[in-house]
This record gives sequence, structure tokens and C-alpha cells, in this order.
Amino acid sequence: MARIQNQQNTVWVRNGNAYSPIETIEIVGRLGTFKAGIFPAKTFLSAVSAGCLASFAAGATLIASNLPWMSENTPGLVHVTSSILFPCALVMIFMSGADLFTGSTMLTGVACLQGRIPWHKMLLHWFICFWGNLAGSLFVMAIIFGYGGLFTDPAQVKLIQNFVYAKQVVPEWHQIFIRAIGCNWMVCLAAYLGLSGRDLMSRAMGMWWPVFCFAILGLDHVVVNMFYIPFGIWHGTPGVTVGLYIWKGIIPALIGNTIGGGGFCGAYYYFMYLHNQDPVPIDGIYFPGDLAKLEEGGALPQYESDDCVAITQKEQKK
Repeated sequence: MARIQNQQNTVWVRNGNAYSPIETIEIVGRLGTFKAGIFPAKTFLSAVSAGCLASFAAGATLIASNLPWMSENTPGLVHVTSSILFPCALVMIFMSGADLFTGSTMLTGVACLQGRIPWHKMLLHWFICFWGNLAGSLFVMAIIFGYGGLFTDPAQVKLIQNFVYAKQVVPEWHQIFIRAIGCNWMVCLAAYLGLSGRDLMSRAMGMWWPVFCFAILGLDHVVVNMFYIPFGIWHGTPGVTVGLYIWKGIIPALIGNTIGGGGFCGAYYYFMYLHNQDPVPIDGIYFPGDLAKLEEGGALPQYESDDCVAITQKEQKK
């Protein structure tokens, strides 16, 4: 581990292809601060986009699950195939800059813990993202998939009904709540690992595998359920109603996702790397508020990183 002392005549030189864990959680906080400051109407439209993209990916996994020969002979392989496909949802959302409620629990949560945004601004961002995600999910479900007639084959309808019944009716309320904690723990870990990358492929690969884990385990994601459960209601799944969906599909998943993303991921990494620590520069640049504090205090603090080295200006000229 190299000790970096960013004082006079010293510059930052990166020696690696990814940000370190401490830098990554600092990036999370900066991104959360930025997103919380966006005009609410733009945030809502961004959240609608995220709901749409998540629904497209969810629909694609249903298609991948409807492989008759493989379903009869290798059902496990069908499950793996559909699960390994689903992470494209987070990649599309993340790379396009759309706002997902589950990701916001970590991003704005860390920014709030850092004192960069007030708690009511964090809650407002969550509120807008939730309803925007719901609007986008229902739009794709009803207009693109429903009226578009993408799932009209009896075998496809039966697949949807069985899937939604097993996801919404069979488990108890507390089971969905617990699964939702694990789900957004993995989703926010995927976002965290994605932010540690410095190029497109690194970010995509960092996001892919945690999302694959939650998908293959069948954990509950409140935004993805905004597509699956209403689509099951659309196709007349026995025992599934709007009231049941709100009680067992939205409420426990919403609370569980908030705890999993904001607590088990966001708060954990904040406590491990940023709590009571010196300000962290990203590529040698401090957050404006941190820079003002440093200028008041004089010399810049020491900073440790696994993949950075420091050289003096004299060495740089050589």
C-alpha cells in the first residue's frame, strides 16, 4: 500500500484500472449529491426511463424462460440462462444515467450521511424515483407488452401465471421483506462495483454478477415487481389482485430494498471508508465543500490507496 501525501510539489498518478474501495464510496456520495440536486421533473422522467428499461429486461427473461425442450429436459439451465440475461437491466439503466429507486437508497443515502444533502432532499428523491419507476414499468407492461400482444401464446400465459403466483401468493409477507433486503444489497453492490470501473466493460462486468446472484436466487426487487406482478394481473393470475400486490408486492419489497441498499451497502461502506476519515480526492480533485475545509485548515491530509503512487514535480519532469 502506498502512502500518498498530497502536499506542495506533489501530484497524483494512478497506477491501476479501477478506483479503490475508499474512492468508490466517495464517488457514490458525489453522484448522490448530484442526483439529489437535479430538477424534480427531470428526475421523474429519468425514473420513468429506468422503469421502462427494467421492464424490457424483465420481459426478455420471461422469453428466455419459455424454452419448451429445455424446460422439460434441463430446467436448471433455463433458470441460469434467464438469470444471466437479467443484469442487462442495470447496465442499461446505469450507463444511460437513469434513476432507479433501489439505487437511490445507496447514492443519496451516502450523500446524506456525508452531510452534503439534507435528509428531506434524500426522501424527496426516493419518492420521485419510486413513482417514476412505477409509471415507466406500467407503461411498458400495458402498452408495449400488453396491447402489443407480445405474450399471447397459451404456453407463455401459463408461464407468467405460474411465475407470478409463486412470487406473490406462495411466500409470506415477512419472507418477501427478507428477500428484498438481500436483493437490494446485491443491486447496490453491483452499482458500487460498477462505479469502481474506469471503462465501459469494467463497469458492465462489475455490475453483472451481483445482479445475476439476486436474479437466480429469486429475490424481490420492488421495481422489477412493478412489471412482473401487474403483468400477472393483466393475464388473470388466480388469487393475485391489486390489493394483494400493494400489500405483499410493494410494501415489504419497498421497505426491504431500502434497508438492503441504504443500510447493508451504503451505510456499511460509508462507515468503513469515510466515517471520521480525511476528505478523499478523486483523480486528485476534492469535492468543493471538502476543498474549502482543507484550505481553511492549511496542508492537505495524507491519503492511502492501493493503486496510487505520488511523484514530485521534479520526478515528473524527468
